[in-house]
Amino acid sequence: MFKKILIANRGEIALRIIRTCKEIGVKSVAVYSTADKESLHVKYADEAVCIGPPASSESYLKMSSIIAAAEITNADAIHPGYGFLAENAKFSKLCEEHGIKFIGASAEMISKMGDKASAIATMIEAGVPTVPGSKGIIPTFEEAEKTALEIGYPVMLKATAGGGGKGMRAVWSAEDLKDAWDGARMESKAAFANDDMYMEKLIEDPRHIEIQIVGDSTGKACHLSERDCSVQRRHQKLVEEAPSPFMTAALRKKMGAAAVLAAEFIKYEGAGTVEFLVDKNRNYYFMEMNTRIQVEHPITEQVIVNYDLIHEQIKVAAGIPIQGKNYFPKMHAIECRINAEDPYHDFRPSPGVIKTLHMPGGHGVRVDTHVYAGYTIPPNYDSMIAKLIVTADTRKDAICKMKRALEEFTVEGVKTTIPFHLKLMDHPDFVSGKYTTKLMESFSMEDE
Repeated sequence: MFKKILIANRGEIALRIIRTCKEIGVKSVAVYSTADKESLHVKYADEAVCIGPPASSESYLKMSSIIAAAEITNADAIHPGYGFLAENAKFSKLCEEHGIKFIGASAEMISKMGDKASAIATMIEAGVPTVPGSKGIIPTFEEAEKTALEIGYPVMLKATAGGGGKGMRAVWSAEDLKDAWDGARMESKAAFANDDMYMEKLIEDPRHIEIQIVGDSTGKACHLSERDCSVQRRHQKLVEEAPSPFMTAALRKKMGAAAVLAAEFIKYEGAGTVEFLVDKNRNYYFMEMNTRIQVEHPITEQVIVNYDLIHEQIKVAAGIPIQGKNYFPKMHAIECRINAEDPYHDFRPSPGVIKTLHMPGGHGVRVDTHVYAGYTIPPNYDSMIAKLIVTADTRKDAICKMKRALEEFTVEGVKTTIPFHLKLMDHPDFVSGKYTTKLMESFSMEDE
């Protein structure tokens, strides 16, 4: 086991990792920008090193500063959390070159699965169902026209280096293809310095269902069942639940087996997520693989019961093999992402000072957060300030518990998405479980 782990991240995920380190007797090192000097992850780590000014490019994304912090504190491993450098092949390789264990995927694995066109080609080879689409990067617009006709409209243009919904365009007819092609490439170039595109058949009204997997250094993998992440706005997840109300026992078994097949085919090491689109007939198609821990990992921990995914990541990185069995949900959990955003004004970011904070508690309620009364939410980073997770025996009970917990959750000084979540918990499509990724298109806060 490692002696000391540096956490190359901030906020609630950094604090989450620090807590597990303390529980297993491993020293922790926090890194922070000057904007995060008063954050709880800095206060609770065994050591803390300032790595630069507020801008991510000069702090949390500056590899040389993070490697230097690991070396001066004698950390023998780095946990990247999610976001920032978590899926950066260069950083994974850099850690290896400096004799520091990267608690995540290898550089080769990140490169293989991080490029969506490469990942899809790999899954086709593995025998995992994929969405019909181009056989790789589409080099020209003329080739895009030809591919769209072969697949059949509607189609989805996607940036190979995409993420967070950037570089994606739904195209419903040939007349719309040129504008979509130019717009998606321009957006991808600006966001990722890469305008390579590929194309898929557009699956209408899909569910976004992901399977949590863990693989070890022996090439063995297991799955921890599914999460439904279909409540999204601009391809950003807002609410997740486990298990999915759309899932059947037979489908869970098939999708779990497909995810394990994918992980074992590439000899994946670490915690990861195999993401699928599932159509209304419960046909499922590989979408992408995330080679890191997910924001929504707590709901899996809650429904599997007594399973610490961060601890499992650390054990696997230390060379400890997994048990090998697959896990299935015993309860129902829902996670609401509490963001410092104004849901009444197009979810506009709302940084500032939290003047009053009261977090909910009680049986089956978990809050993962790094904020407190008096904390200043900086404008430099993601707006998520907390994750509210509830667990109950049934989905109906979980929704009731979430409503109660949201009503208790008080944040004053900044706007938050709590009013949105309260309204969502009463939305008939959500309550019935018959929602898709299109749910937010018909959702409005205006009648409040």
